[in-house]
Amino acid sequence: MESSSSSSAAGLGSVDPQLQHFTEVETQKQRFQQLVHQMMELCWEKCMDKPEPKLDSRAEACFVNCIERFIDTSQCILNRLEQTQKSKPVFSESLSD
Repeated sequence: MESSSSSSAAGLGSVDPQLQHFTEVETQKQRFQQLVHQMMELCWEKCMDKPEPKLDSRAEACFVNCIERFIDTSQCILNRLEQTQKSKPVFSESLSD
């Protein structure tokens, strides 16, 4: 009994790498779903004057343009954040000198 309680206590202090990876993947999926929902809501408000059973060519073009601009903007923001992250350690090192 003693060995099982000590192994349980040891397990509490460490995080299973597979569980951690699974949690990260699920979190990314959730963020992506939220982004898609946000994008669709924004584009719907912008492009749909009145709901109809079929999209007319104007609404379809509006949706395509809206989604493409949303993706472009998101990619631009992600690229900027990556650049900021990459340059951050260099900046903090130069301050410590």
